[in-house]
Amino acid sequence: MTGQIVYWSKLKAGEWNLYMAATAAGLCFTGSYDELAAWFAKRGLADCAVRDDEALRPYADQLAAYVNGGRKVFGFPVDLCGTPFQLSVWRALQDIPYGETCSYSDIAERIEKPEAVRAVGAAIGANPLLIAVPCHRVIGKNGKLTGYRGGLEMKKRLLALEKGYELR
Repeated sequence: MTGQIVYWSKLKAGEWNLYMAATAAGLCFTGSYDELAAWFAKRGLADCAVRDDEALRPYADQLAAYVNGGRKVFGFPVDLCGTPFQLSVWRALQDIPYGETCSYSDIAERIEKPEAVRAVGAAIGANPLLIAVPCHRVIGKNGKLTGYRGGLEMKKRLLALEKGYELR
């Protein structure tokens, strides 16, 4: 990713505020503004960052449709950059169907590393693509909600959206 232009934009859809970044290969980040700035800095991309709302419109339109309850799957490409282990975890996350959840140990089993539950948790925590790579669908083995980069309130909202019920 270093040296190439990375486009970014803000998505405002109802109460949802997300920042997005994409390369020519696909969406590579979703999260808060502070997380986006840190993500750019960590990768040495601050000088390569260009705000381009029009370039990000296809991603913004699909993400807005999702958070408004009108979309269940995404049709855009993603540009994930991570270790081979992280990439295997993130691919497994993309296989969790809309409206369903699984545990960290389920993901460890899916990637054929059943003893790597903690490492799976770390990889999920490093997921740069909130919502598009649905780490919000991973919960504790006991059914409880566990950490989420966007915060547990956001995780609750996303799961409620997918289950079709209102949070109280």
